[in-house]
Amino acid sequence: ANGSVVTWGNADSGGDSTAVAPLLTEGVVQVCRNAGAFAAIKANGSVVSWGNGFGGDSSAVSPLLTEGVVQVCGILKAFAAIKANGSVVTWGNASDGGDSSAVAPLLTEGVVQVC
Repeated sequence: ANGSVVTWGNADSGGDSTAVAPLLTEGVVQVCRNAGAFAAIKANGSVVSWGNGFGGDSSAVSPLLTEGVVQVCGILKAFAAIKANGSVVTWGNASDGGDSSAVAPLLTEGVVQVC
């Protein structure tokens, strides 16, 4: 109820959130997962991710995830986030959807849902 997140389970699959624990003490409004990582949207529209290499490390796109995110969807080894402006940000395993550069011009506006 207070927007905090508690994790447990296999550390390699996101059960250990120690590295991002200070960011998960309040304000989380949504958590989603994929095969080995978690992503949480905070009330301020930022995203926190943790887990193994399947999107747990979102540092490559972190400047795009600091505000305005309204939905995150996880699939196998990647994540996709919709921002309030209708753009989409992807990260994780490139071959599983983490690299959307081939369709990037189509993801800059007007997207309303990802699944």
